[in-house]
Amino acid sequence: MYLKVWKRFFDLIVSFLGLLVATIPMVLIAILILIDSGSSVLFTQSRVGKDGKIFQINKFRTMRVLQTNSSTITVSGDARITPIGRYLRRWKLDELPQLWNVLVGDMSLVGPRPDVPGYADKLEGDARKILSVRPGITGPATLAYRNEEEILDNVDDPVKYNDEVIYPDKVRLNLEYIQNCSFSKDLYYIWKTIFS
Repeated sequence: MYLKVWKRFFDLIVSFLGLLVATIPMVLIAILILIDSGSSVLFTQSRVGKDGKIFQINKFRTMRVLQTNSSTITVSGDARITPIGRYLRRWKLDELPQLWNVLVGDMSLVGPRPDVPGYADKLEGDARKILSVRPGITGPATLAYRNEEEILDNVDDPVKYNDEVIYPDKVRLNLEYIQNCSFSKDLYYIWKTIFS
């Protein structure tokens, strides 16, 4: 019952208030991005949402577009990351525009992170249950791998390590979240995201 009714109500209230509170910081971040890179402020990307619906996720731009590297896997020393982008990514401030995705119903505050189509297509069997809920800004898998870029920076083959180790573990954590979802746990994940 929580997933169907109260979770959405909670998302609406918190995302609306969050956007109001974050308006000035978001304007300042946008100005810094323009000064730092001179490019568009927002980065949008197709992601797979609830029931496999494709939507456009919004983030503050933290990377330059380099034709030599089109990988969706990012390591901490990635040359594409801008100076201000490093700060935004470290403190997860690049995720603030996703409050709009939550408000319009593409996402939830807490849930599995939405994958790009190529990764979502790999979900099979019970793992497809991940697509039965709205994806989230944060959640247990996000918190467990909040230093994912540093982890990938210390392995020989980041793409292989992500595909064979990190991604399957995220799927496991996301399935556990869906099976045991509750309001109190969502509050805990939000608190951990903000204060850890």
